[in-house]
Amino acid sequence: MQIGQKTSVIKNSTVTTFSGTDDPELCKLIFIFLFLTYTLSLSGNLTIIILTFVDPHLKTPMYFFLKNFSLEISFTSAITPRYLYSIATGDNIITYKACIIQVFFTDLCRVSEFFLLTAMSYDYYVAICKPLHYVIIMSKRVCGILIICCRMAGLCVIIPPLSLGLNLKFCDSNMIHHFACDAFPLVKISCSDTWFVEWTVIICAVLTLNMTLTCVVLSYAYIIKTIFRFPSVQQRKKAFLTCSSHMIVISITYGTCIFIYMNPTTSVKESVAINKGVTVFTTSIAPVLNPFIYTLRNRQIKQAFNNPVKRTVIFSRK
Repeated sequence: MQIGQKTSVIKNSTVTTFSGTDDPELCKLIFIFLFLTYTLSLSGNLTIIILTFVDPHLKTPMYFFLKNFSLEISFTSAITPRYLYSIATGDNIITYKACIIQVFFTDLCRVSEFFLLTAMSYDYYVAICKPLHYVIIMSKRVCGILIICCRMAGLCVIIPPLSLGLNLKFCDSNMIHHFACDAFPLVKISCSDTWFVEWTVIICAVLTLNMTLTCVVLSYAYIIKTIFRFPSVQQRKKAFLTCSSHMIVISITYGTCIFIYMNPTTSVKESVAINKGVTVFTTSIAPVLNPFIYTLRNRQIKQAFNNPVKRTVIFSRK
């Protein structure tokens, strides 16, 4: 991406352009890959959202949180379509305001996802450790409040670094070496003193990761402790299978972010090349995997999906 023209100081009203590869064959491969992964992630997550709305058996808190987690396709939707358009048309220019809006929405979705995963962990904790009180504790009102809190917490985390980033100036180069507008490449090309901005980003990210991960680990510590007390092997197996999908998604989500923010040997500016690859994974591959991970061993979602398919087949035969 590029912000403005190459002048002594580039104002915030100028434009940016995406930087990519000059190899047309590689551009075609990237376009096909991103188009396929985005289509799959969109269809997979929308399927889960629709099923949780229409199927009466999927009205429990667990599927309410899963529906909201599937809404995180807005994260990849804020990046991928614009980049696909850039590859297809060769138009790499984006206004500074559009760039900031993209940063806002992608960071909000990204941060909110950690708090949402924490809320889902709490839901699993209540379901397994306090099953008799589950309906009372995880009421519709409580679930709604938790979702609102997740969004508000994400907003509170991104406002400090984003407000500081609005004051950055850009000199000599207006090219962002990334697939989309992001904090790291913007900081890299800025001619302002970015020390405080960099550390604000790192502190907010590390605090969010540590706080939410601690809550997740505590929830699963109690869950595992409770599961081992189950008298039946079948009960223990069923409980572990219930949590396995969520644990896989947690591992993928936290693993990629810990790789970015907690590498002590790599500064923010030096990590842009690495983050490019991680961004491709988090914006294209992870959204495709999530719906499959959650539905692969979920009997209720499979049944909810198969019922309309069976009805359609029967109706067509008539």
